Amino acid sequence: MSEKTNQRRISTLSFSCFSLWLCVLAFSSMADLKSTFLNVYSVLKAELLQDPAFEYTDVSRQWIERMLDYNVPGGKLNRGLSVIDSYRLLKEGKELTEDEIFLASVLGWCIEWLQAYFLVLDDIMDNSVTRRGQPCWFRVPKVGMIAVNDGVLLRNHIPRMLKNHFKGKPYYVDLLDLFNEVEFQTASGQMIDLITTIEGEKDLSKYALSLHRRIVQYKTAYYSFYLPVACALVMSGEDLENHTVVKDTLVQMGIYFQVQDDYLDCFGDPETIGKVGTDIEDFKCSWLVVKALELCNEEQKKLLHEAYGKPDPENVAKVKALYKELDIEGVFAEYESQSYAELNATIEAHPSKSIQAVLKSFLGKIYKRQK
Repeated sequence: MSEKTNQRRISTLSFSCFSLWLCVLAFSSMADLKSTFLNVYSVLKAELLQDPAFEYTDVSRQWIERMLDYNVPGGKLNRGLSVIDSYRLLKEGKELTEDEIFLASVLGWCIEWLQAYFLVLDDIMDNSVTRRGQPCWFRVPKVGMIAVNDGVLLRNHIPRMLKNHFKGKPYYVDLLDLFNEVEFQTASGQMIDLITTIEGEKDLSKYALSLHRRIVQYKTAYYSFYLPVACALVMSGEDLENHTVVKDTLVQMGIYFQVQDDYLDCFGDPETIGKVGTDIEDFKCSWLVVKALELCNEEQKKLLHEAYGKPDPENVAKVKALYKELDIEGVFAEYESQSYAELNATIEAHPSKSIQAVLKSFLGKIYKRQK
């Protein structure tokens, strides 16, 4: 097939999918943002299943569709929806056009695709059993290690979507650079996390606040907090080099969010958070164990070294009892209060009211959360 024919096919496909989007938007104008966002997923999936760069068979197309539906849209979608929220706040109350909503949604889905890619491979590395209330993708019958290639495909779908919808935009290359950089940072954070808990080399004395911060900053904060806002800034025509304060604030927010996660893993209500925490059993470099190591005496430290990372309920109970004894709940409450005050002060000091609104929106969603 010639290059010209290829371009014609892409053009026709993009037009037909965008026409579908306009129909969907008109139909869902009364629906909430999440419904509209999910409709864009259907448009993007249809495009990917007709990608002219690969000759799909019925079997391979069915595989990809099943794999996407299983792994991409099943979460809370907070990262993706945050792109639209952030872009709307940056526009300072101006009504978004249909095209703007669609493009912000595409970027939101690119982040959700990135998340799916990370989770599919992370579950294999951790030998996990369930994800989002269903078996991990690699544990689904007839999938197995094909999931590794599916993860690679999920990652490769991102530049396909960016090319289809942003190639003519002046910020196209900036988006490619942004996703590449954040993926590198996240994979590097995952590496630090993995080599810290190599089987047979578990050493609690390595755990410190600096290590916890590095893991969280790179593994979670960049793609979960910075990336959605960075996408909205780029789409607004902003140069990310001028927004290092925004990046630093969002990364700090991401660290605070993970500390909350660590706290809820131990002290949260499983009915509320939707899972039973296993950080103690899994020998995780949790904020709680790091703070406990800082606060405990030699006898308590000995107990922690002996009990932490053991899967039996008796040792888990010993660690939790020690956390109670050290008042880790009170230490967390003080940390949360201080973090909120510092983040709020930083946000208030920012000269842009629209960026303040974006950052306050993020902070408001996570402060004192219970799940």
